[in-house]
Amino acid sequence: MRMSVPTPTADLEKGVVDVEPETYQRPTVDRDGIDAILNSSSICQNQADQHNVPKEADDISRIPTHESNKPTHVKLWKSITARSNANLTDPGPPPDGGIKAWTQVCMGHLVVANTWGMVSAFGAFQTYYTQDLGMEPSAVSWIGSMQMFCHFGLGMFTGRLLDIGYYRWSLVPGICFGSLGMFMTSICSSYWQFFFAQGVMIGLGCGLQFPPSLSLVSTYFSSHRSIALSIMAAGSATGGLVYPTIVRQLLPVVGFAWTVRAMGFIMLGVGCCYALLLKPRLPPRKSAPMFELSAFREPPYALYVIGIFLFTIGLFFAFYYVSSYARDVLHTPYNTSINLLLMMNGLGLIGRLIPGLIADRLYGPFNTVLPFCLVTTIILYCWTAVSSVPSLYAFASLYGFFSAGFQGLFPATLTTLTKDMSKAGTRTGMGLGWVGVSSLIGPPIAGALVQSNGGDYTIAIVWGASMMLAGTVIMGLARISLTGWKFKVRV
Repeated sequence: MRMSVPTPTADLEKGVVDVEPETYQRPTVDRDGIDAILNSSSICQNQADQHNVPKEADDISRIPTHESNKPTHVKLWKSITARSNANLTDPGPPPDGGIKAWTQVCMGHLVVANTWGMVSAFGAFQTYYTQDLGMEPSAVSWIGSMQMFCHFGLGMFTGRLLDIGYYRWSLVPGICFGSLGMFMTSICSSYWQFFFAQGVMIGLGCGLQFPPSLSLVSTYFSSHRSIALSIMAAGSATGGLVYPTIVRQLLPVVGFAWTVRAMGFIMLGVGCCYALLLKPRLPPRKSAPMFELSAFREPPYALYVIGIFLFTIGLFFAFYYVSSYARDVLHTPYNTSINLLLMMNGLGLIGRLIPGLIADRLYGPFNTVLPFCLVTTIILYCWTAVSSVPSLYAFASLYGFFSAGFQGLFPATLTTLTKDMSKAGTRTGMGLGWVGVSSLIGPPIAGALVQSNGGDYTIAIVWGASMMLAGTVIMGLARISLTGWKFKVRV
């Protein structure tokens, strides 16, 4: 039988296909042959099911996937080295509150207690090393100064780790270094051992934790950033109360070694707590330089960093030497000298929170930090008039409160000079790095001045207060460069 079927021809311009008729012969179909072929195919299939299917199933079950080929230690290493915020997308503006944001503040408070609080408690060790171990005051100051230098100075590098997504690469090793440094300090017997264990190792641990955590918390807040960072910074007062109290209570009972070990176990336990709860909010930056050098071409940022550099040269002198001053000049017992340090750090808790509230609700961090800098400078000058234990208590309480205002607000002020929060870690870290340098050189210079003047603290006090006055003036210039002579602007 013959019939006509269309043969296609293309019409490319119109995009359609035309057809032309063509004839062809329909093939003849042998139905008996088809049935025979189908029957033989069914038999072969049944035989294959009986003999080969179990084997194929076994083969499939034994085929290794790409993931199952990887050893367990490789999977663990991949999980550890993964960027802690690599899977995050841009979450939009900061929540500026809520359970998660305030949880970050509380955990940041513990970070500061474990780092800055430990460094603030070095005055207890300064007195013990000079009085009981017979070390020179300026030499001992280098141990505490190295702690402070690493605590702030490493921010130049560790702040960048938060921006590129490796926050946990900084936090977890920092906890391990800090705790290990305390345990190693407990077995030290010579100056260089104390310097490397307590100065370098603990300092590295602090520097790996504090700067990126400060930047992390700042990304959760905008209008309430001042009070949030002040609460976080108040952790230095918490640690400054807890750790010297441990030294005062345990040192006469269990000795130096187990006192320091107890502090190490506390640092490790608290570190495990906040390592589980601190979470980066922003996705990592794809590419960025290690240092944001263009920030120093901005007059407000550059002048402010110079100002805090000069101010902190003299700031920590009193914290390191108030206990030694009490014993060397006023001849007080050891417990009284530690009580002075506890008072300074304890009032610092209030001194961080109240200025933070004022800055958050009324004037802004920049406008609030400057009066506290000026009053702190005046109080340090007044130390030269202290001649009795009651007057020393008065000095310690006032200095602890007002200096805490600066310590609580200067990080918040630094973050307000950064508009792009994806650069917060890098720019904040650079500013903290200069604070680390000033903290490294300030106390040893003051100790050398005390030692060169036969134990007289007057020249060292005047020198430290003068550095703070210069820093206050330059921070004031930074404020003017930011808004001009408009003093009623909230910044």
